Amino acid sequence: MNQKNLLVLLISFILLSSIIGQTKVNPVIADKLQASQFAKMNGYVGEKLDLSYTNRILAQDFERLVAPFRNRTETKCWQSEFWGKWFTSAVLAYKYRPEPQLKLVLDKAVAGLLSTQTPDGYIGNYADKNHLEEWDIWGRKYCMLGLLAYYDISNDKKSLLAVRKLADHLIKELADKNALIVRQGNHRGMAATSVLEPICLLYANTGDKRYLDFAQEIARQWETPIGTQLISKAKIDVSRRFPLPENWWGYDQGQKAYEMMSCYEGLLELYRLTGKAEYKEAVINTWQNILDTEINIVGSGASLECWFGGKKLQALPNKHYQETCVTATWIKLSQQLLRLTGEAKYADAIEQTYYNALLGAMSPDGSNWAKYTPLSGKRIAGEDQCEMGLNCCVASGPRALFTIPLTSVMTIKEGIQVNFFGDGIYSLQTPKKQKVELVQETDYPKSGRIRLKIKLQKPENMSLSIRIPKWSSESSVMINGDTLKGVVQDGYISIKRNWKVEDLIDINLDMQARIVHLGDFPEYLAIVKGPIVLSRDSRLLGPDIEEIIKPIADKDSFLKYEPVQQKNPEVWMEFKFSFVSESIKEDIIFCDYSSAGNSKNGNPQYKVWLPQYYDMKKWLK
Repeated sequence: MNQKNLLVLLISFILLSSIIGQTKVNPVIADKLQASQFAKMNGYVGEKLDLSYTNRILAQDFERLVAPFRNRTETKCWQSEFWGKWFTSAVLAYKYRPEPQLKLVLDKAVAGLLSTQTPDGYIGNYADKNHLEEWDIWGRKYCMLGLLAYYDISNDKKSLLAVRKLADHLIKELADKNALIVRQGNHRGMAATSVLEPICLLYANTGDKRYLDFAQEIARQWETPIGTQLISKAKIDVSRRFPLPENWWGYDQGQKAYEMMSCYEGLLELYRLTGKAEYKEAVINTWQNILDTEINIVGSGASLECWFGGKKLQALPNKHYQETCVTATWIKLSQQLLRLTGEAKYADAIEQTYYNALLGAMSPDGSNWAKYTPLSGKRIAGEDQCEMGLNCCVASGPRALFTIPLTSVMTIKEGIQVNFFGDGIYSLQTPKKQKVELVQETDYPKSGRIRLKIKLQKPENMSLSIRIPKWSSESSVMINGDTLKGVVQDGYISIKRNWKVEDLIDINLDMQARIVHLGDFPEYLAIVKGPIVLSRDSRLLGPDIEEIIKPIADKDSFLKYEPVQQKNPEVWMEFKFSFVSESIKEDIIFCDYSSAGNSKNGNPQYKVWLPQYYDMKKWLK
């Protein structure tokens, strides 16, 4: 054995010995919600999960994702993100369906990546002279996240050791080059500093204070004059924090949506570790600003992948609109806040995005994802990026898709909390540590009828909290046939009682089709039914989708409709409405947004926002 290999072995032994003697760090701030132990979803969402599991997760050639790490000649591209994105989604899929076939794939993918780690700890695809530039640190972040996710399901010390070596190499490299991390990479350092998330997770898994110190140093650098001030600018519109840059995709672009939200995910992890209220407040204020100024009717946003005050401009033809990476990261950030706070507004936002923007970006067979999904026109497939056979959005989509199963029903200190409705079985632990199964029987969101069955070995006094969506104006809850009083419209209804085996809870939510208005001149209308945004589609009955049509509504802006038996297997829901075109009344079929224009054969046109004739009398007054 030569001297170099002996040194590497010695360093590895020292680090591994230190890991074995360490324990995980308990967070200063504990999450209010804990994930289910098991979930099996049926129905439409269950089908989509299974399709993605088979046709995207298992179908990925992970060797191709590892190959760039062996070459290490890159100077500007982002091949190094794809392994980590795919791997973290694959771990989520494995937690949902822990099958041996996928576990074997995960084992091999980790072994492949670890075989590329250099003696000094680097895992990446950049040439030595180009370290820290462009997307180098961003790619290292995704490698860390993937390896930490593997450690979470396997307790494999080698993967944790590899993350430590990778983090140590980054810290040392920044110090040796006297480089500020906020000045590295793209988008005012947001791509690079989003490494905050895995650094916090690494500290939580090792207790090594150097990682906490590095995480706090990142937050400190944010607040310097050359930083993004992600904390102090949290109450400023996300689209107006910096001047528009000359180079839209360069360092000076401070409105980049995906990277910004990734940094805030890391800041929440730092809040859990430190308890510093300003960290949490910064994330909550920014989240609310994004919701108020950017998120559109289907639950996403961003044009040219950047925030632009787009909520009020969503009916316009925006270029490169609603990137799937933005959609997925909005769901992930909202899931973080839901887990931390247990508040219904985050679940409402997730549901809106999941059923519309996210599923609308997924191909019917789950093998692919659109890169951009505008609110009218055609869905836009992404290019092959970095000669990797996929792009960032194909890698990102499943990372959001597989967040739903184990967060639909979660445990709280007092009992169980139902965040999302979906036919299936959810297994959890009660406050007294007994196993409980909550069975949901429903075709939601086709209808608003949900039946919950509580399956306990023995009765237990605990709380069952059920989300009543904000959009449901009339809701009812029955327990064993008796109507419960005091149902709230916005938030959770908490039912504390001595729950018995086979107790039944029946929920009815208001699924009336309602009109949503946007603007005065021009004026646009859209139709929403429950959480589902409806859309015109060129494959369905009705006049040309560009024709001006006006819905026939009652005084409360509700529309009468008839469900239509679907003839197209690629369409989830169809509903027939009565409209007026000029003076002619005619029936028009709408479908759910996730199905609109979403086809393996051709690229049908679709439209969410319906322009209206302007009223001349308003302008003559």
